[in-house]
Amino acid sequence: MSGMAEERARVRLDPFYLVLPDADWIERLVPVGLRLVQLRAKGDDPAVLRSEIRRSLAVCRAHDCQLVVNDHWRLAIEEGADFLHLGQEDLAEADLPAIHAAGLRLGFSTHDEAELEVALAARPDYVALGPIWPTVLKQMPWAPQTPARLRLWRERAGAMPLVAIGGITVERAPLVFAEGADCAAAVTDVTLHADPEARVQAWLDVTRPWRESRPPH
Repeated sequence: MSGMAEERARVRLDPFYLVLPDADWIERLVPVGLRLVQLRAKGDDPAVLRSEIRRSLAVCRAHDCQLVVNDHWRLAIEEGADFLHLGQEDLAEADLPAIHAAGLRLGFSTHDEAELEVALAARPDYVALGPIWPTVLKQMPWAPQTPARLRLWRERAGAMPLVAIGGITVERAPLVFAEGADCAAAVTDVTLHADPEARVQAWLDVTRPWRESRPPH
């Protein structure tokens, strides 16, 4: 393995990875104790997106939380973000040399073995597999992967962090860790909960054993 690959393999992520739609949510929940959060901001207005990233970066840096910017790689570079997440379509269109040159760490979504091959060839810092269970967030053309499939991704990814996403709840989280995931990602389990702050705390509590068993990122 090359020196670059070894360095990327040493990236460590918090075991709870919360995906949120805007800076309002991030400003609300990061102070609860989050250590890893993704800004999945939608829309085409660069000024609005830039503001979302700046606000999210500000609160994350104030609370020692790692921010992952979804999709918007140019703005992530310009705003000095540390981490970027790309889906397969975004990966095909992104300027990977520019992203690597800017020092951004990279995560990629994968849903089948062909996508995993493409992702691994792009030198990521983590790969995500999903949906593990059916999800209410959006319609998926892929059948649920099931936790057992994480074991294959674990073998293929080696020491690289593996993120499980899709239909994961506080109650299901131990099942994905048992199959080799390093992180459990959640979206609607928090955002649709009657008490999102309490749900975040429940996530932090259930993932504590995996947080305490690894070095900080």
